[in-house]
Amino acid sequence: MKDESHYERSDACRIGLHHVQIAIPAGGEDVALEFYGDLIGLRQIAKPANLAGRGGVWFSTSTLQLHLGIDKDFVPAKKAHVALEVPDLARLRARLGAAGIETTGDEPLEGYDRFYVSDPFGNRLEFLERLPESDKGTD
Repeated sequence: MKDESHYERSDACRIGLHHVQIAIPAGGEDVALEFYGDLIGLRQIAKPANLAGRGGVWFSTSTLQLHLGIDKDFVPAKKAHVALEVPDLARLRARLGAAGIETTGDEPLEGYDRFYVSDPFGNRLEFLERLPESDKGTD
């Protein structure tokens, strides 16, 4: 007899990802807006009024939201990270480099080109771009 309190495997395939939250230090909103909004190009969205008093800043991509939340005991995420798929990885890498932000490559990931950066708070971020079908698996 199956336990009806758990999702069926087929239900799990319909579960979506609404948002990811990463921590930033108190008072980091302006720096976050400059980096994530102005430099990377994410669209800022308003926090609900009942949550606005907590600080932080929210952004939206075409498929999910990125919430930057204030952590009074902030420690940057050096391993755990958000991976953002972008349409022009080389252009973003050049833009970040021009802003003095170091990018770091990694082992190939089949079907993607990618690199990592640290945000202004030290959080690790991955940016990747899907390779054209003919380029998959080459590096």
